[in-house]
Amino acid sequence: MSRTIKVVVVSGSLRNPSRTHGLLEALAERLQARLDVELHWVRIADLAGSLAGSLERDTASPALLPHLQAIETADLIIAGSPVYRASYTGLFKHLFDLVDYQALKGVPVLLAATGGGERHALVIDHQLRPLFAFFQAHTLPYGLYATVDAFTEHRLADPAQLERIERALDPVVAFFCGAAAHAA
Repeated sequence: MSRTIKVVVVSGSLRNPSRTHGLLEALAERLQARLDVELHWVRIADLAGSLAGSLERDTASPALLPHLQAIETADLIIAGSPVYRASYTGLFKHLFDLVDYQALKGVPVLLAATGGGERHALVIDHQLRPLFAFFQAHTLPYGLYATVDAFTEHRLADPAQLERIERALDPVVAFFCGAAAHAA
């Protein structure tokens, strides 16, 4: 007996289209090929005005509430951001400032980032993992990082990156298939 997995994909890019969104789309497509998932997209580029005007959860814009609720009830979060000055975008962080700090305990999170050079890949371990550790989320072992060279017109085109996506999804599939087998 399988159930649909609620997946929230958070694209921290301030632009649309973007390479970050392209990486996350490739991830989501491959995940859909492997598991029964229901996707909910949170695109910072589309919510920038609502986010900037929402200083606290109690006064958050009505446009943000469905996205915050989706994050807080997700079975899996895929979170990605472009690298800006060695970190994720400010509005990406602000979105998570509005999330209930207890809602993500034990929730698996797959991390992704895009940047101009290979050294920016450190953002996954030095910025994104600590953010989700605060929430006591379960960050999955493989993060995905892609540079400008991996894309053609904002679409992921590098075969090596596509292979990395498959490897990064293996623990996701094991997490949910193992949980289903344990429940049965």
